[in-house]
Amino acid sequence: MHLYRTHTCADLDTSNVGDTVRLSGWVHRVRDHGGVLFIDLRDHYGVTQVLCDPDSPVFAEVEKVRSEWCIRIDGVVKARDESLVNPKLPTGAIEVFIRDIEVLGAAKELPLMVFGDQEYPEETRLRYRYLDLRREAMQRNMTLRSDVVASMRQRMWGQGFREYQTPIITASSPEGARDFLVPSRLHPGKFYALPQAPQQFKQLLMVSGFDKYFQIAPCFRDEDPRADRSPTDFYQLDMEMSFVTQQDVFDTIQPVLRGIFEEFGGDKTVDAEWPQISYKDAALKYGSDKPDLRNPIEMQIVSDHFRGSGFAIFAKLLEQDGTEIRAIPAPTGGSRKFCDRMNAFAQKEGLPGMGYIFWREKDGEMEAAGPLAKNIGPERTEAIRQQLGLGVGDAAFFLGGKPSSFEAVAGRARNVIGEELGLTDKNRFAFAWIVDFPIYEQDEETGKIDFEHNPFSMPQGGMEALEGDPLKVLGFQYDLACNGYELVSGAIRNHKPEIMFKAFEIAGYPKEEVTKRFGGMVNAFQYGAPPHGGCAAGVDRIVMLLAEEDNIREVMLFPMNQRAEDLMMDAPSEPSSDQLMELNLRVIPQE
Repeated sequence: MHLYRTHTCADLDTSNVGDTVRLSGWVHRVRDHGGVLFIDLRDHYGVTQVLCDPDSPVFAEVEKVRSEWCIRIDGVVKARDESLVNPKLPTGAIEVFIRDIEVLGAAKELPLMVFGDQEYPEETRLRYRYLDLRREAMQRNMTLRSDVVASMRQRMWGQGFREYQTPIITASSPEGARDFLVPSRLHPGKFYALPQAPQQFKQLLMVSGFDKYFQIAPCFRDEDPRADRSPTDFYQLDMEMSFVTQQDVFDTIQPVLRGIFEEFGGDKTVDAEWPQISYKDAALKYGSDKPDLRNPIEMQIVSDHFRGSGFAIFAKLLEQDGTEIRAIPAPTGGSRKFCDRMNAFAQKEGLPGMGYIFWREKDGEMEAAGPLAKNIGPERTEAIRQQLGLGVGDAAFFLGGKPSSFEAVAGRARNVIGEELGLTDKNRFAFAWIVDFPIYEQDEETGKIDFEHNPFSMPQGGMEALEGDPLKVLGFQYDLACNGYELVSGAIRNHKPEIMFKAFEIAGYPKEEVTKRFGGMVNAFQYGAPPHGGCAAGVDRIVMLLAEEDNIREVMLFPMNQRAEDLMMDAPSEPSSDQLMELNLRVIPQE
């Protein structure tokens, strides 16, 4: 007999009745039924009920075990009485009578219980992550993650890709976040960086002639944490292709991701159509470049209805350059109570409030109600209603100013309205490609032009586009949004040195600095670089959606907390004096 087990805790059924078996696992819970001890024995695969009565030669030993002790038992499989069968367990038709027991690992008093669904503070869960990971939901999430990654690999190989590994210690590169720097012992005063992404290396692979590359790649970014973002490291499905257009990239990655969501998405449907929406239209209609299309609400510009109107706040606002009024339709939201609640939401978001109109029936006729309706009059109100396609029982909310000042709040308000009114279809995955991102943005205070998105993207129109207004230059850049999350980001790359130098020059980076910071890639592009492009899909975020979790830490094995600390391993930690001396470093105490 095997030293630890003949079967897992999910294997046994009525075909094993009468067999002598050996099981190993953790004590999930212990129950005492009139002197007979019942133990739910758990391993990674499932649970088997084992029991011991006072006639057993090891009854006294079994009495000592407690929750989460790791034990090995020998016993005989018996069929349960028909009335005691548990149909929820694969092993629910049998039980094992214990004849021998060995304690493989005793457990101290537990800081958190594995059995049950008690809630614990995140700090406790992360400090004792090895216990937290024993819980059924966490085992399920991590198994899902592993299966998703395996399926990604199979699907990419099926598309003709090969997986290549790129360096983890490299040079600093601007990817939109702070680098984690690594001091060099052999080169005092110099630092490596952990890669924010394999961006430059995968492009260099294309220059090297490796037509199709992919990698399940670790990425390291020193970022502020959010529920859907890790503050230190994450994994992505990274890919790159040569001799491709933007549409070729879409056509390649789309079936991979659709297959993943169909395979692991449970009862949820995956939209057949994945629309391509310009960045400009996404901002206008949804207030976000990662719109949740499960929500049918689309915002519209209604500025003309307020120009010269009796609502002085909006009328005066529209006299300023670059301002507009947008409406958020709210089908079925036509009650004063709901409108007041949304107005309070806007105030919590830092705005003075949101104007609103709602339509109700009065004396057999439709009536527009609310302060805005009284100020602008029935003719303008009716024109707004018709433009938005609303009727009795519906409402509309209004925000005004420069779009940059209210767009994000409008997008969040749209999401809240969709949720509260039950308009958002929770039973589907709705994807959309966001395209035509602007290459540059301008700081409103300093007027400085800088990159808005990926600096290595090919501008639409090439060199000619860079000769005009930088703020009108669009890039071959794209994101894939799903249910309000960005899952994929990518671009067709700028592979021509002269266009790259010009693009960086506009953003204030002289040729010498570009050559210094990106010398490896710039030099390579002078030796016959092919047109190429690709993207990266966030593995953690994909699994989070599939697992129906709201926090990315629920699908990561050993995540950091909100302060980027590993409480279990005590990281970050202070280096020893010897380590600092080896690296020629000195820590300056903060005042």
